[in-house]
Amino acid sequence: MTETFKGSFTQQEPIPDEAIAAAVAVMQSGRLHRYNVAEDEAGEVALLEQEFAAAMGAKYALATASGGSAMATALRAIGVAPGDKVLTNAFTLAPVPGAIASLGAVPVYVGVTEDLLIDLNHLEALVGQGGSKVLLLSHMRGHICDMDRLIAICDAGGVAVIEDCAHTMGGAWDGVMSGRHGAMACYSTQTYKHLNSGEGGFLISDDAELMARAIILSGSYMLYDRHLAAPGPEVFEKVKYVTPNVSGRMDNLRAAILRPQLRRLYEQCERWNERYRTVEAGLRDTPGLRIVERPAKERYVGSSIQVLLLDWTDKAVNEVIDRCKARGVELKWFGGAEPSGFTSRYDSWRYAPSDRLPQTDRVLRGIIDMRLPLTFSLEDCALLARIIRAEVSAVWQAGATA
Repeated sequence: MTETFKGSFTQQEPIPDEAIAAAVAVMQSGRLHRYNVAEDEAGEVALLEQEFAAAMGAKYALATASGGSAMATALRAIGVAPGDKVLTNAFTLAPVPGAIASLGAVPVYVGVTEDLLIDLNHLEALVGQGGSKVLLLSHMRGHICDMDRLIAICDAGGVAVIEDCAHTMGGAWDGVMSGRHGAMACYSTQTYKHLNSGEGGFLISDDAELMARAIILSGSYMLYDRHLAAPGPEVFEKVKYVTPNVSGRMDNLRAAILRPQLRRLYEQCERWNERYRTVEAGLRDTPGLRIVERPAKERYVGSSIQVLLLDWTDKAVNEVIDRCKARGVELKWFGGAEPSGFTSRYDSWRYAPSDRLPQTDRVLRGIIDMRLPLTFSLEDCALLARIIRAEVSAVWQAGATA
């Protein structure tokens, strides 16, 4: 009998009871706006920022309305202006180049390797050409590159690094937390990320002036003294008259939902990794399928898994996707000519055109992606691997490459 999978790839775990109770208390108070707090009351957002800064090992943290808002705020705070060229990954999701383009700046794409990492040789060449003073680095789908080499390249070229850690909250490179290498780092708490408030995000930094600008940009008015994970008032005096308010705040309701989840972050990360390792083990040595090997220095968070069907024809890749779907397994393909769901390619973003990147195109055509929500059991994950293995093997045997 052919096995099928009955689970949902979009069903997350319930919000914890403690978080629900905290959210109800906020609603009962009526004080949802982050600055609408009683005298001598910190408020849920300010407390969350303090706790998130401590969890990430940063001096300062700002809670935002979304991960995209965090990225746009970071870019503005660091001084990106209309017409500026900003380096970023060719393999990423649309909000990353979108944050750059929203400022009137121009994304310049860096290629991807077969290990799904930013191509550091290509980055070094682009930095050497000059013209870009900022890299918005996407740790796409949780893959962390050699951050020591990346920072050395950027430092040598005078390029500031902003890290997009939407998929690496809780991860690390060589013992250093993801987000702690660059000048600023951005995170997301959208439903499919490692903390779930529906929408939301964070920005962290150790740079006092950058964070002061970010806080005013986020919509603090002159209420920055109500932040607990912020620089002192003397820093705001330098920037408050010249920094625009573009309002991208988190509210107390979402912060209340997030604070109990943050306390469980590392426990949840290990649960994701158990699921990742189960699927990885089941797919290893599948004919025609390449496992993406993780570097020894990387502490990843396996909330999704990617494999490669390198040099397969589009027809064969689509056949694998269709056959798996018929058995209940939802796979995403980053090689499709048209954007679909959350997947798209750098050439899909026509507001930010780029020269072709042939090696990157080859890799993108082979990337198969699958979410691993914590609602899946380890037995579910083993079943998923068996189904994918069987369907990839069947198509491979029939002839999958041109």
